[in-house]
Amino acid sequence: MIPEINKILYATDLSENARFAFGYAASLANRYNAQITILHVLEELSPTTMLLIGDIVGEKRLSSLRSEKQQEVVASIRKRLEDFTAIFCRDTPQCPFTVNQIIVETGHPVGRIIATAEKIDADMIVMGSHGQGMLEQVVIGSTSRRVLRRCKKPVLVIRLPENGQADQ
Repeated sequence: MIPEINKILYATDLSENARFAFGYAASLANRYNAQITILHVLEELSPTTMLLIGDIVGEKRLSSLRSEKQQEVVASIRKRLEDFTAIFCRDTPQCPFTVNQIIVETGHPVGRIIATAEKIDADMIVMGSHGQGMLEQVVIGSTSRRVLRRCKKPVLVIRLPENGQADQ
C-alpha cells in the first residue's frame, strides 16, 4: 500500500535549519498536492523563572505583562511566517503549494508538535535538525530526536548541509 500524503505538519523554530527544511515540506506538498500546516511553539519559561520575575515585578503585573507580550509575540511570529511563505512562493513559482494554516502556540515543543500532528490528522511531520554533537544530544537531547522517538506519524528530519549553507 502506498501511503497518501494530504496534510503535512511543518514544525519550525525559525532557525536556518528549519528554513531549509521548509523546501522539503513544499516539495512534498507540491508532489502530492498536499496542504502544509506551519507550527511554531514558544517554549514556556520555567516555573522558577516565573517565580523570580513575579518577585521582582509583582504577580499582578507579571500576569498583565505576560498576556500582553504573548499576544504581541504571537502576532509578530505569525507575520514573520506569513512573510517567509510569501517570499518562498515568489522565489519558487515552479513549486506551488498550499499553506493551510499557521499555528503559533506556547508550551513544550515536543508535546505540542505531536499533539498538533494528531489534532490536524497530519500524514507526516517535516522539521529541521541542528545536528548537535553527541554530548549535547545525550545531555540535552534535540527536539527532532524526541519527536522521532515519541511520534506515531512519519517524521522527516532535515539537516542543514555540511557547509551550513541552505541556498544550494
